[in-house]
Amino acid sequence: MQPRLAYFPKAPELMQAVLGLNKAVQESGLERSLLHLVKLRASQLNGCSYCVDMHSHEARQDGESEQRLYLVAAWKESPLFSRRERAAFAWTEAVTLIAHGGVSDALYAEAREQFTEEELVKLTVAVAMINTWNRLSVSFHSIHPVRDAKAA
Repeated sequence: MQPRLAYFPKAPELMQAVLGLNKAVQESGLERSLLHLVKLRASQLNGCSYCVDMHSHEARQDGESEQRLYLVAAWKESPLFSRRERAAFAWTEAVTLIAHGGVSDALYAEAREQFTEEELVKLTVAVAMINTWNRLSVSFHSIHPVRDAKAA
């Protein structure tokens, strides 16, 4: 696969605004570890190899275990995630795949058991933000770096 377009220089003012929102999400007060996992899960759902690579790499740098990173894709079957993380994954999936049925009242209630109203707004913006990056990266074929010489 070849990159289609380096999108940042084509709309720098718009991309600066996206970066500003991204920074606000990072500084929102949600746990950094939770944000890594949510970004990874949304990126998996969207098939964004660039973002899967980036967010798994950043999570490892921040101390996340390899096993938990591998199991994000199968979080429903793994006991390694807290109730809060599980609620965040379910919310992330519903918001990312919103055209497949929206966000149910039951899921909202489950999320509210783990997140305050303010946190749930922040989480939803975080999910929207990673979906924006995923859509840019997938649409324009952003290529992730090769971090392991064996993979090349």
